[in-house]
Formats: sequence, C-alpha cells, structure tokens
Amino acid sequence: MDILSFNTNPFGGVLVDPMTLPQDPQGFRSQLAYSMDEWTAEGYKVAWLEVPLDKAALVPVAAEAGFAYHHADESYVMMTNQLEQDSFIPPYATHYIGAGAVVISEQRELLVVSERYRFRGTRGPGYKLPGGALHPGEHLAEGVVREVLEETGVQTKFEALACFRHWHGYRYGKSDIYFVCRLSPLSYDITKQEEEIAECLWFPVDDFLEDPTIHQFNKSIVRAALEHPGISPGDIEGYGDRERFEFFLPSGG
Repeated sequence: MDILSFNTNPFGGVLVDPMTLPQDPQGFRSQLAYSMDEWTAEGYKVAWLEVPLDKAALVPVAAEAGFAYHHADESYVMMTNQLEQDSFIPPYATHYIGAGAVVISEQRELLVVSERYRFRGTRGPGYKLPGGALHPGEHLAEGVVREVLEETGVQTKFEALACFRHWHGYRYGKSDIYFVCRLSPLSYDITKQEEEIAECLWFPVDDFLEDPTIHQFNKSIVRAALEHPGISPGDIEGYGDRERFEFFLPSGG
C-alpha cells in the first residue's frame, strides 16, 4: 500500500498533499491508517490534513482516526493529529483586525457615520467613526482608506496610526484589535453606503467631544488622534517588499 503523499515542515510536522487525497472513504481509511503508522515510526510529531470541500466525505474517516478540527474556510477544513503525545500544535488566527478613521477637515469638522443596524439602547443616532474590518491580505493603511470611501464616498489620505484597542470575547469568541487612524480628506462630498449607513455627515469636532449621546470610547480615540502625532508609515532595511510588509514608525524612525 502507498503512503499518502506529503511534505514536511521545520517542526517535525507532516503536511498531506490535499490534491492527491482519494475520493473513496474506504480506501482512504486503510491508506490513512498505514500512513500514520509509518509517520509515527519515522518520528514525526503532528499530521496536518487539509480536506477540500469536494472530498468532505473523508472528514469523518479522519475523525475516527483521531484527527481533530484545527480551522476551516469556504473551501477546506484543516485537521490535525498529534502523532507524538503532547506535541505542540500552533493555534489558528485568534483575532479580528479592524480600523476606524479620524478624518478632520480644515474647518475642524469630523467625518462621522450612524450605522443602520446598531445596538439596541444606543442613545441618539450613535455617531461614530467610519471604518470596518480589513480584508485578508490587505494593508492597514489601504483598508481604512477603502472603508471610508465605501461608507461615505469621501476620498482620503492616510497620515498616521493614532492608537488601538484590544478586547476579548468578540465575534465567535475571538478577540479583536481595532486601530484608530488619522486621515486627511481629499474630497468632501458625501455619498453614504445605503446598505449599512443610516446617516453620514461632517460634525464640528468640538460639538462631537461635548455631545452627551456619543460614547466615551469614541470621544477618547478622537482626542488621541487630535492631541498626539501618532506613528506614520515607514521602511525598515531588509523588508522592502511592500506587498507583504507594512511598518509604522515614529517620525524620523
């Protein structure tokens, strides 16, 4: 019997080639058992099994063999098996990443939105900063500019990272990091995103900071962007691939 086709990682892990997995669950059961015996005998620590959606019938077979879910997306499920007891399996992504934009005009007006679907009990219109979640593979500076444009129709330029907040117990039990960015407006006409935004306007920033209906968190992060220079996009020698790396450094860093 042939062992399942695999590669290895630097940590003693076996990475099964998903493209070579059989379609037949019965044949897979025998081949998987044989492969696990061979991998264990050769001293491998963890087996990683990526099962494509079109071969989902193999998942219960892998579960019977001791594999557990690690993570999944729309096209596959990743399963793992500790071939060596107590071997380390790194966790999958634990955080969402989002960004909000402090956009202030020369007239000292702050760009704010009121979400169409907001928490019950919110006092008043619930004005907040435009922003949202980053897309996979998207840089922070690009993502926040995109979010502002999508929600408000206002074009902006990224200036600096002002602050961020970190909390736990967010969506699906994951944690969340929310970056607050200072942007300068390149346009001023508003075209709101009808699906998600109930209202969008330029709000005098001093009135925003004094409005009792606006959440203290939103006031605090706007003050942080106003009162501190923040850290701006920069470069570090040896990390010139701008498609992959993004750095924020103090001025002159």
